[in-house]
Order: sequence, then C-alpha cells, then structure tokens
Amino acid sequence: MITKEELENQKPFQARSIIEALRKGVVPVDYVPLFTVGRTNWLTFIEDDLENYIAEGGSKVRFISGDYGDGKTHFMSVIHHMALAKGFAISFVVLTREVPIHKFETVYQNIVRQLRGNFEGTGIRSLLESWLQQLASTDIKAALKKEERRKIKAGELETESRTKGDKIEEIISEMGRQFREIQGMDINFANALTALLNNHFAPASTSEDVQTHKLASDREVLLNWFEGGKVTKKELKPFQIYEFLNKANSKQFLNSLILFLKHIGHKGMILLFDEMETVIAQSASIRSAAYENVRLLIDNSESSRFLHIFFSIIPDVLISEKGFKSYDALWSRVRSIGDTGTLNFRGVLVDIHRTPLTTEELIELGRIIRTIHGNSYRWNADDAVKDELIDQICINQKRMGVLSEVRLFIKQVIRVLDMAEQGESTEQMDIKQQIVETRREMESEKMEHLQPSWDD
Repeated sequence: MITKEELENQKPFQARSIIEALRKGVVPVDYVPLFTVGRTNWLTFIEDDLENYIAEGGSKVRFISGDYGDGKTHFMSVIHHMALAKGFAISFVVLTREVPIHKFETVYQNIVRQLRGNFEGTGIRSLLESWLQQLASTDIKAALKKEERRKIKAGELETESRTKGDKIEEIISEMGRQFREIQGMDINFANALTALLNNHFAPASTSEDVQTHKLASDREVLLNWFEGGKVTKKELKPFQIYEFLNKANSKQFLNSLILFLKHIGHKGMILLFDEMETVIAQSASIRSAAYENVRLLIDNSESSRFLHIFFSIIPDVLISEKGFKSYDALWSRVRSIGDTGTLNFRGVLVDIHRTPLTTEELIELGRIIRTIHGNSYRWNADDAVKDELIDQICINQKRMGVLSEVRLFIKQVIRVLDMAEQGESTEQMDIKQQIVETRREMESEKMEHLQPSWDD
C-alpha cells in the first residue's frame, strides 16, 4: 500500500496513469486504500465479522446497495484489500456479457480464475503451483531430511534403506489420506489434489522425454479440471475423478476449495460480485436464471463455513418489479433485507447511498487528487486550486441533490484541475454549469452501462 509520502514523490507517469483511470471512474487496484475515506462504520463491522465470525467458521451474504456513481465498486475493492491483508483468499468477479450470472459454470470458472491469496499471481493455477513449490521446498524436503537423519542414526546402508522415491510416495499417500478425511471435502477434489502431487513429484524414468510429455499432458488435464474447464471422462479416469463441474455439484466443489484454502493456511474465502444490477435490463428468462444462481450462491453460503459473499446492487434491484421480487424462490430469502428504515451496520444490506461521504471527507479526497494531478503534469496545483474551491464543488453538488455521487465529484475535481493547469482563472469558473455538463456525461455512461447485452 502506498503512503502519502510516497504519493507526493510519485513519478509523473505513475501519477498520470492514476488520473487517467479516475477520469474513467476507476481507482487503480493498487491505490484503493489511498482513496478510502469515510464509511468507517460499515468497514468496522465488516472487519469485525471477518475476524471474529468468518475466520472462526461462520458464513454470511451481504448486498452493497448504491446508485450509479456512489462508489460501490470502490467499496468492494476496499473489502478486497482488507480481506487479503487479514489472510483470506478473495475472488472479485465483475458480472459482464462475458461473465453472465445466469451461466453458473462460467461464473464458477471466473471465481477460480480471479482467485487471490497468500500466493504469487492470480487464479487457482497460481495457487496450486505455489502450493506444490512450497511443499517441495519445505514439507517434503523436511520429511526427507528427517528420514536421512533416521538412517544415519540407525546405521543403515544406502542400499538397505528405502529410496528417496519410496519416501516421497509414502508422504504423498499420507497427504492424500488427510485430504479425503477432511470433513466435507469432495472425494473427486481430494483425488485431484493427490493426482497433482503424484504428477509433480513423479520420479524420473529411463524414457525421460516420453515421461515428461505425459506428465505435462496429465498436469494440464488436472489444472483444466480445477478451473472447471472441458475435460473428458477418459482423461480423468486414471486419477479416480468421476465428476465435472456443474450446477448440481457446485456447492461441493466450492466448499472443497474453501476447505483446501483453509488447509494450506488461509482464514477463509471472500467472494465479491460486482455490477449485479445489470440483470434488471435483461429478458425475463435471463433474469430468472440469474436470480436462481444468486439463490444458489446464498444456499452455498449457508451450507459452507469460512465464506463471505458480497453482491453490489442498485436500490431498484430490491424495489423494481424486475428485481429480486420477480423470482419467488429468491425473494422469499431476501425480502426483509431492505424493510427497516434504520441503518443496521451488522445487517445484510450495506446501504452506502444512505451513508454518503461528508463534505470534509470529500475535501480530503479532493486534496489527494490535487496532489496526484500536480505530480502528473508537473505544476503547483495546491496554489491554483485551493480547498475553498473544492468545498465549492461540494456545496453545488449538495444544492443539486447529488452530493452522494462520489464519481461525479472526482470527475469534477479533475475537470477543474485540468482547466486551472491550462491557465483558466478559478475565479471565473462556473462550477455549477461544469457539474451539469459532467453529470450529463455520466448519465450517458450510466445508460450505456445498463444496456441489455447478455441476450445477444
């Protein structure tokens, strides 16, 4: 995480890349904590749940509700950083035309491909490769050294003792047994992990070229299976794997993944699904399939442990006739989440629209953007755009009833900084008119964002 001191000393290219991302309404992932101001109550209670409930074996689903521009994606990114820092594995899935929520297998594939945790890289492949490398350098290596010390102490001759390959085979067999005995672990998942161990630690043979090709081929089959990809029964049979990923067994597969993550040191798993609101614009059949999968994920959370699922939605998802209430099986599960008129920070609904940033918090955010803009274009932004002008932006947004729209504020601050850097007098700027123009642009972005596309 970058500090404020590092921010002030950023190179112009780094600073400019942040500004260009902000123009599009996106905070670069690595800089999310730096732009996090306000909403401390929500984050405090979510943090408490992660540490004292999810990490202890609990499970929960939350819906993050806010209008377009309120900062839902940023809020989820904050949770992403928080969970990683606390030792959870996380997967942040953006629901798009390529990742439609009504196709569960596709969603699951993206869950495992976006997986991050205490390992290098992203995805279940990186997780498994990191695990295998860790075993090679620690667990198995330590077991072999222990065996070597035993032989020396016993005075055994090399020819009379077990070979290194025999010992590794024994270690893998024991690990496979441990996987199968984990309560709730799917047998196919346990056998796939064992097969991957055998593949990685297979001893060299005389026909080394042929063996290397076979091992690589088998390894790809196993990794494809873990990713929920296309593999055949014939390819899987040698590994005693008899099921593919499908909606019926997805609960077991997801639960097994969480148990494996726990086994290798993670505190649990956090799933973040962004842009759920785009479902509303789809056809009735697509919406029904999508809402059925939301219900399935809620069921998964209730039958799993160490799992927290977050969905980002707009208020219409809860009140519109095309929202959750259009699907009885889901509505019966969630109908009460938005009933209360008071904010419940421990509840299922995280209503960031009703808890907007204060003027002071927005001004603090504006100062950060000002510093980055100054570094980006090598000019004295602090002298040209004072706090009073940033406050004026807040006052005008409040008068227009759009103070909660953080994205609008960010875009407007950058617009003012751009004009001031190009020589326009801040005293002559029509802040209200600029906000109107910026909001018009955002409305166009919103309409494009909500256009139905999954039916294509």
